[in-house]
Amino acid sequence: MDEVAKDFLTRCFAPGDTIALLLRNESMATTKQRIVALEQALAPRYLAWLARQNHDGANIYVAVNPLRPGSRKRTKESIASVRHLYLDIDEDGNARLAALRASDGVPLPSAILSTSPGKYQVLWQVDGFGFAQQEETLKRLALTFGGDPACTDCNRVLRIPGFLNRKYSPAYSVAVEYLSDAVVHPRDFRLPDCLALATLPLRGTARHGSPHKDSDSELDWAWACVQIAQGKDASKLTRELAFRRSDKPNPLYYAQRTIDIASARQWFLAGAPIDDVITMLIERRRFELPAVGCSARAREIASTAQRMAARRKFA
Repeated sequence: MDEVAKDFLTRCFAPGDTIALLLRNESMATTKQRIVALEQALAPRYLAWLARQNHDGANIYVAVNPLRPGSRKRTKESIASVRHLYLDIDEDGNARLAALRASDGVPLPSAILSTSPGKYQVLWQVDGFGFAQQEETLKRLALTFGGDPACTDCNRVLRIPGFLNRKYSPAYSVAVEYLSDAVVHPRDFRLPDCLALATLPLRGTARHGSPHKDSDSELDWAWACVQIAQGKDASKLTRELAFRRSDKPNPLYYAQRTIDIASARQWFLAGAPIDDVITMLIERRRFELPAVGCSARAREIASTAQRMAARRKFA
């Protein structure tokens, strides 16, 4: 346990860093925070103390970024620099993690933590990010791959592998998989902008229920925008999305509309005139959709995508 935690902290932080540790005991409703030098946290006696606290019911966390020397609190203002980007995946974990691994829009993560069954925390070691840029990128990551877009704080804490997640009975051992030692930069993240992510063009097909469930459609839309921008085949994307969203009342209709609006938006962003966009939409679906109404459908989709592209250009 101690060696796993020590290795993780050594990989995440540099000698001389000041780090914030959080110990939260849910059953006793107590929280302890310790702001210490990395070297102190790595000392055998200190790791043994953390292990005892964990054994007694405390969950062990560390702030994702180092603090300024002399800091006494874990506030946003006390963060020294952006050292990591992160993503919490709490629902449909295995599927969303597979989508992230297969994506061309993000670099290979530095580490993936398994924090509980089917739930993960993904880390990238980064350089060159300002605080505002970090928050924007975290929102894009959350909306693209599934996560809470409100969790974008630079002082956020994450679990430390090697310790037990005490929220479960029996307790779950937090594990880590290291994928890369590379330090990545803003240019390595090619994600849809938040305006596109927040736009849901699928009128009448979104799920009813909790606000969180609506993020499934946001995830689909963001994925479609990324794939289309990378030049992927629209027919294959349509089949894949229809298969993935078999929960929809009409999965094929949903997939066709999502991919076509994403394509039309991309064509407008590239400067195509609306008549050409309409023609391309008709040509794409002329063997899949009834001739009656195909032209009207293409015009409606083109108009919707044109408005979205205009908002994108002038945002």
